[in-house]
Amino acid sequence: MNKRLIAPGSGALLVLVVLIALNLRPFLTAIGPLAPQIDARLALGMDALAWVTLLPLWLIGVGVLLTPALLGRTGPRPLLAAALLLLTLGSALRVDLTSGALLIASAALCGLGSALVQGVLPGLVKQCFTQRVPLVMGIFSACMMGGGALGAVLTPRLAVHLDWSRALALWSLPVLLALAWLAWRVRLPATARPAASSGEQRLITLPRSWLLIACFGIINSGYGIVVAWLAPAYMASGWSAQQGGELVAWLALAQTASGLGLPLLAARRLDRRPWMALAIAMQMGGFAGLWIAPTSAPILWCLLCGAGLGGSFSLIMVMALDHLPDPRRAGALCALMQGVGFMVAATGPWVAARLHHVSGDFAAAWQWQLGGLVLMGLLVMRLDPRRYPGAMGLPQSEAESTAPLARSQGVA
Repeated sequence: MNKRLIAPGSGALLVLVVLIALNLRPFLTAIGPLAPQIDARLALGMDALAWVTLLPLWLIGVGVLLTPALLGRTGPRPLLAAALLLLTLGSALRVDLTSGALLIASAALCGLGSALVQGVLPGLVKQCFTQRVPLVMGIFSACMMGGGALGAVLTPRLAVHLDWSRALALWSLPVLLALAWLAWRVRLPATARPAASSGEQRLITLPRSWLLIACFGIINSGYGIVVAWLAPAYMASGWSAQQGGELVAWLALAQTASGLGLPLLAARRLDRRPWMALAIAMQMGGFAGLWIAPTSAPILWCLLCGAGLGGSFSLIMVMALDHLPDPRRAGALCALMQGVGFMVAATGPWVAARLHHVSGDFAAAWQWQLGGLVLMGLLVMRLDPRRYPGAMGLPQSEAESTAPLARSQGVA
């Protein structure tokens, strides 16, 4: 048995991955179903309400870009602890909200916490689960989307019995469980302070990095749009907050299943493009349904969108990590992709709000995302794993070291 497949103590780390992932999306998905109640009290309007989704996504991008430097100075444990504290504080601030500024500030704190997690975990997974990266990243993505489903479906129900702001604040409690597990059970590998190698410094100059950024940005722009506006779109047609939340929950449940399932199916071969094509096709079917026939089969459209979004998110993370054999450098590439990609994605909810303002409905928002998916389909065709070393400018010796792994996973 190859003892390097999974590092010692990684069972507790896997539990931590699950606990953290479950807490990364409720602060976003809980907002949409409560949008009318929030607007009624705080008088935010659609443009201001878009900032509750836009700002966290943008800060996730900025924070992920800064995380590699912070990781070299402090190591993964302090950063993960800080991330969980930020998530706890951000959700707790939502108790008895009286101003839109405080709601947006709480979203910003949660966004920074999520940024630290998403900057640290991919490289840590690559280091501790060397040949199980697709599985563990699939678990991470599935649990993150599952947490989003819980946020969407439970918060409107809690708001029936509690004030809506207190229902939002309750999501600070499960974060404390993850923090306790980190302190009690998890041993993380020491991270030496990395020297800023010329290879890592020039990642941002590589066309391949920008291709990955564009794909990641398109995926998460779609996620931001549906999380922010799917429930309000149907509530504008007479649906209740609970019914709108259930639609977001169906979407998130499909994300959960696909976020785990597609990476497992794709793990048989290093060429993940056929499965990414399937994920893109499902998204296109879902967004086309929301545009052309929104009331004919809304659950089906949500399932298609969710399955496509969840699968493509997991796969693009795995494909980014596939590009480089060294865990630290692969983590740096993943951080760059997420950092700039989330800043691109943050524009999605705002663009959707502007399109709604101009057109009077959300059809233009779904059309906007369909156009992005067409572009992404063209870009993904270039992600041939046989060309990864050349695309990343690897030295010949390092490129040759990746060849046995590629052959073992079915790439000629």
